[in-house]
Amino acid sequence: MNDIKPGSAEHVLDTMIGSGIGEHDSKAAGSHFEAGQQFEVDGNRMAAIEEYVKAVDLGDDPEHAFRLAYLFDLMGEEEQAIDLYEELCCAGQSHINALVNLAVLYEDRGEIAKAEKCLRQVLDTNPNHLRARLFMRDVSASRDMYYDEEHARDLAKRNALLDTPVTDFELSVRARNCLKKMQIRTLGDLLRVGESELLSYKNFGETSLVEIRAMLASKGLRLGQGLEGQYSRVRKEIYEELKGKAPEHVLNKPLSGLDLSVRSRKALQLLGIQTIGDLATRTEAELMGVKNFGATSLEEIGELLTAYGLGLRNLD
Repeated sequence: MNDIKPGSAEHVLDTMIGSGIGEHDSKAAGSHFEAGQQFEVDGNRMAAIEEYVKAVDLGDDPEHAFRLAYLFDLMGEEEQAIDLYEELCCAGQSHINALVNLAVLYEDRGEIAKAEKCLRQVLDTNPNHLRARLFMRDVSASRDMYYDEEHARDLAKRNALLDTPVTDFELSVRARNCLKKMQIRTLGDLLRVGESELLSYKNFGETSLVEIRAMLASKGLRLGQGLEGQYSRVRKEIYEELKGKAPEHVLNKPLSGLDLSVRSRKALQLLGIQTIGDLATRTEAELMGVKNFGATSLEEIGELLTAYGLGLRNLD
């Protein structure tokens, strides 16, 4: 059964290669590549991919294949990116940037030995290659990482507890109805509200609050435990300060339109970071706390913010 979604980058590649676009024509390939570059500038990545596929099909320029692979990489189409990177690396003279990018994708998939092999190829010919050296450090750290099975079990139990519906606990009808109307369905939802927010809701009184406090205390929990409101307030204050460093249209610039590596994009998505301004309100510690976000990704984010005259927030 074909699981390829119509309109996806994978579907574009599958359709166009399957159709057999044409015979070898380096001039036409160059024209399609230039068209793809223009589409990228315009922010139309799907159209760019279509043009790059045509360029690769019609010619044999490794830069055309690399750009197509890189664009697939940016869009999260990892399988297609890996296939193209591997083809480039198996060609007569290995493409250095393809080797480095392929190493990152291998590491993300947990194929540490393959990642290390790619980076060794780069460093054997260019020992001072900065990106390869940084990535090698990350790969070595991943290889030596200790997996705490007991901690993982505890974390799974905690997550299961937080997913428990509040209806599973003995609460009064009034408390249940209020929580339902506030769309608080699980213990995790309940931990993300504070006492003042509950008390401000119609018909929710001190008695219901005491009842919920006791229920949470029996599980070793408390109201507001998962609340990030205090961090949101801090970020809003910092955002106001950032307006003095960069124009508002820069702060509101979406990260989705920028050329970030797959690893960096995934980390920012996990943290709910969508704009340049939001990114500049975060700290290095917050980013480094995301799984697989290492020194190289941090350097990439730093360079991005520096280009706009900004930087990550420093803790006082």
